Amino acid sequence: MAAQFGIRLRKGAAATAVTAAVMAALAGSQGPHATKDLSDGARHSAEAGDQVPPSDDHYYTDLPPIRPSDPQSSHDLPGTRKPGGETDPVEAQAGIPATVLAAYKKAEAELARTRGECRLPWELLAAIGHVESGHASGGKVDADGTTVGKILGPPLNGQGFALIKDTDHGRYDDDTTHDRAVGPMQFIPSTWATSGRDGNGDGIEDPNNVYDAALAAGYYLCGDGRDLATSDGMHAAILSYNHSAEYLATVLTWYDFYRDGAHEVPDGTGPVPSRPHTPASPSPSTPPSTPPSVRPTPPGHSTSPTPPDSSTPPATKPPTSPGTPSTPPTTPPTTPPTTPKPPAERVTSLAKTGPATLATLTGLDFDVRPAVRALDKEGKPVAGLKVTFGLVGDTDARFSGAKSVVVTTNAQGTATAPTLTAGKTAGRFTVRASLASGTPGPVDFAATVTEPAADTLSPVDDEATYEAKAGDAFEESPDLRATLEGKAVAGVRTTVAVLDKDGEELAEDTGPFVRDADDNETRALTLVSDKDGVLRLPNLHAGDQPGTYVLRFTAGKATVDVALKVTDPKPEEPGEGGSESPEPGTGSESPAA
Repeated sequence: MAAQFGIRLRKGAAATAVTAAVMAALAGSQGPHATKDLSDGARHSAEAGDQVPPSDDHYYTDLPPIRPSDPQSSHDLPGTRKPGGETDPVEAQAGIPATVLAAYKKAEAELARTRGECRLPWELLAAIGHVESGHASGGKVDADGTTVGKILGPPLNGQGFALIKDTDHGRYDDDTTHDRAVGPMQFIPSTWATSGRDGNGDGIEDPNNVYDAALAAGYYLCGDGRDLATSDGMHAAILSYNHSAEYLATVLTWYDFYRDGAHEVPDGTGPVPSRPHTPASPSPSTPPSTPPSVRPTPPGHSTSPTPPDSSTPPATKPPTSPGTPSTPPTTPPTTPPTTPKPPAERVTSLAKTGPATLATLTGLDFDVRPAVRALDKEGKPVAGLKVTFGLVGDTDARFSGAKSVVVTTNAQGTATAPTLTAGKTAGRFTVRASLASGTPGPVDFAATVTEPAADTLSPVDDEATYEAKAGDAFEESPDLRATLEGKAVAGVRTTVAVLDKDGEELAEDTGPFVRDADDNETRALTLVSDKDGVLRLPNLHAGDQPGTYVLRFTAGKATVDVALKVTDPKPEEPGEGGSESPEPGTGSESPAA
């Protein structure tokens, strides 16, 4: 394979040079199969003290065609249009299914907002997505980004792959004996339990959804404070996903290829790789050894809550020098060492603590934070358990802007969600606390958001009168205060209508009005009381017709009418409307005698 990569690596000089250096470092201090046997940080893990098992290595080794514009290429190399007008291989391989491409770019945008220092490029997610699953098998996803059928790796049964026994009871991988890598970015279930993300905002973390998987992969690659704009950061991130020189070179080649140009193709029409990597059996006599400067510690993808530092051998097990066969014990231990079960396997009970129902008014925080407690079969609290709190139903309520959050149980086995804030929409929904394994089943809290109500509307100034000349604006605003049982209430939605003096509807374009946001006249509007319970009516104009009018405020059963008087702008002058008086000193002429 080394000769092949030497030919096919493209002109990205910096990436190629560093890749070669990493490959040399990896190969220079390891025995046979060492580059393959190092465990996949994103998908595999070994128990503390065990020899690192062979990795899954279930990825594709296809390489992109060389672009004709590459000065190192020639017209007889792949990547040029062939006689007869067949499809250009470069054009075909540069196509990424629309939904999958959108997921990569959405993840990049989210990481730019939350982990700006990481500088994750979507092309890296695309490279890994191609190598892991061929962009979800050529983009075979539904409208929400969920794969049509599950994408599963081989059973991790120790036969040429890592030995990882079932951790999810088959929830994700349909295998209750061993784990399998799952989804378009190929996470194992135990990793997904701690690293899963909700990328499409549906409240569910699903490794089979390309939005969720891409976002989770992005956060994983950005682990340990990496800066992916540097070669060291980029290579450490890729090696953390799968610690293999061949994998590193393959991903970097696709990364360079996509950076040189990629385009969108319809879902289901993307190219599917055809050359899966075939892992070899591990060497029985030479355990892999990796220089601490090359092999990064996988950030959080171990099956134990705190993985040991892979660069430091256990004190009771000194490292084996390269080329020195290890000496197996002459007699296998009669009793295998006991390994504490992870929290997810110990919990047998998940129950509410505190009220089961939540209620608040629109725009306000819920007074109660949902909380659950995890116990084992002996009734003891289970700490370190990941609990997902998600919102189910049509609601714009959020946990600090998020529709779902993951909380770890404390020493008392309790996980408490952050403060939940209601949105502007009233209604009912569910807050669901669940475990990645699905067992014990989810715990639901009923949540209700209602509109604030008032039993009384009263003038702020109960002695004020409201009068204006036709064509002018009222100098004073007829403000009211909304109260409930004598206390001011914020957020009370109130309708306001201009009526005639008898409380009947007016003819169109008649009577006082206000101007809306588009500067149009309106005589029917909605106000919401402020934090002091006050309803403030803006820019009230008198209109052109003198007369007496009614301004009616209605909030539920509370109704108040405020009188408005519009006067004639030109008051009648003395004598106006009668016969003219003769000027002083003159009189009407007498008839002739």
